[in-house]
Amino acid sequence: MHTLDWIIVGVYLVWMLWDGLRRTKNADRLEGYFLGGRSLPWWVVGLSVMATQLSAITMVGTTGQGFVDGMRFLQFYYALPLAMVILSLTLVPFFHKSGVFTAYEYLERRFDAKTRAFTSLLFLLSRSMSLGVVISAPAVVMSVVIGLSVNQTVMITAIPTIIYTMFGGVQAVAWTDVKQMVLIVGGLLAAVVVLVLGLPSGIGVGDALHIAGATGRLQTFDFRFDITNQYTFWSGTIAALFLFLSYFGTDQSQVQRYLTTPSVNEARGSLLMSAYWKIPLQALVLLVGVLMFAFYLFSPSPMLFDGRHDAELRRGPRAAEYTALQTRFDGATASREAAARAYTSARHASDQSLEDGSRTQLLEREAEVKAVRAEALAFVRSATGDTGFNDVNYVFPTFITTHMPAGLVGLLIAAIFAAAMSTIAGELSALSTASIIDFYRRFAKPEATDAHYLSVSRVATAFWGVFASVVAVWAAELGSLIEVVNRFGSFFYGSILGVFILAIGAKRATSNGAFLGLLAGMGSVAWFATYTKVAFLWHNLIGAVAVVVVGMIISLIERGVRGDAAADRRSSPAR
Repeated sequence: MHTLDWIIVGVYLVWMLWDGLRRTKNADRLEGYFLGGRSLPWWVVGLSVMATQLSAITMVGTTGQGFVDGMRFLQFYYALPLAMVILSLTLVPFFHKSGVFTAYEYLERRFDAKTRAFTSLLFLLSRSMSLGVVISAPAVVMSVVIGLSVNQTVMITAIPTIIYTMFGGVQAVAWTDVKQMVLIVGGLLAAVVVLVLGLPSGIGVGDALHIAGATGRLQTFDFRFDITNQYTFWSGTIAALFLFLSYFGTDQSQVQRYLTTPSVNEARGSLLMSAYWKIPLQALVLLVGVLMFAFYLFSPSPMLFDGRHDAELRRGPRAAEYTALQTRFDGATASREAAARAYTSARHASDQSLEDGSRTQLLEREAEVKAVRAEALAFVRSATGDTGFNDVNYVFPTFITTHMPAGLVGLLIAAIFAAAMSTIAGELSALSTASIIDFYRRFAKPEATDAHYLSVSRVATAFWGVFASVVAVWAAELGSLIEVVNRFGSFFYGSILGVFILAIGAKRATSNGAFLGLLAGMGSVAWFATYTKVAFLWHNLIGAVAVVVVGMIISLIERGVRGDAAADRRSSPAR
């Protein structure tokens, strides 16, 4: 990177650390540290929630997803507005009026301590694992930019965020998120401008989008009902609805946000901001990926965007095979470019038969490029033993560092850091809150001063930061980061949602029914994930249904047994 880019990134990191540390108002009291004194404006909380969602996973993983697969991933979010409306009418006022610190506190009031503890434990496991993926995203970027090890880049990202979260609490998290949100959106818009300006003479934005559409990358609706297909209209409106209801309604990282507002209406407003703006923002992120695909149609494209093994393979015993793959790839991309130009010319000529024929040629050449890339990925895995090798997360970082002008490179790298830090901070705060309120204060030390709990909570923040950093070391090699984090979440979210459905919507549910139902839900998801090809989004529905069905059956049996025993006692003769 240019010196100017390093200056921009360095100034950003120092500024965020300073700004987070100075936001310590009321951080010497438990409610101030965990909930910001319940005084944050709705728009701050709304932007904070959105900044958490627009994580570095989104910046790195989703742009790569858009490059490879187009806009289909947008279907994942179609249920979000409906989920936000449902939660605004149900769980938001319920939790806000209950005076709880965590969502799981209520489960003990409704059921018992074991149900509360187990549900909170599931949150801690799922969120800490997902946090590891969040940290790994900028580590991917920096490993491409400056060649540091993943361990080093993880530390660069995590340490400043851990520090200001430890000392500033949720107040520091929310206000720094506002600034980070501005930087994230600005960085994405800058990338769009550079991509559009980078198109060759004679190829406009409309032409680029038509070419992307011809290859299926602008498809935003897939009405096939196939539960093994990850992204369809039905998975995005039915299965994802359960994911969003659980994530925004029962996940402490989100519940904690709207508990920081002073009223139910402001809490609702913070959630509805996501209902209005999440889909357009996600479309912008995916559009960056689609425009990168169009850009690389007319510019030299790497065969593999992750070049870590390139030098090794060119000098190794299988160098001839690797070189032959590169030659085939260069020929395939050249043919694809010619086909793309021919398709554009046919469109401009308004000759439908010529356009249809050129579109067929374009699709054939695109399939050829995909096939060579797939061979190259398989070759690298075989030749190096790196079985997890997948370069989808390296597409956007490679574009940034090779095609963005000086200054904008630093802006985009800082934006990725901003996306990572906003999510890391919010989730560390939630992990610390659940650890202290649901476990330490509940079981270890029920009576202590706020100062004591705050000291322990800072230790908990540091612990979860280190734990997530360890997860981050290998998370970047698991494939598309945006899919990885949702796979983690979908394993837990449906079952957790099922417990809250029993707690709030089923008056006859018992504590044993809820607890055993939760175990059944987790077991059901584990079975489907292991032995079937059902797409992970449907795991949320499976988990929720299993918990409710098993929980109600056990509850009704238990109440029936109690009723029979009570009847026997009433009918027994006095002695």
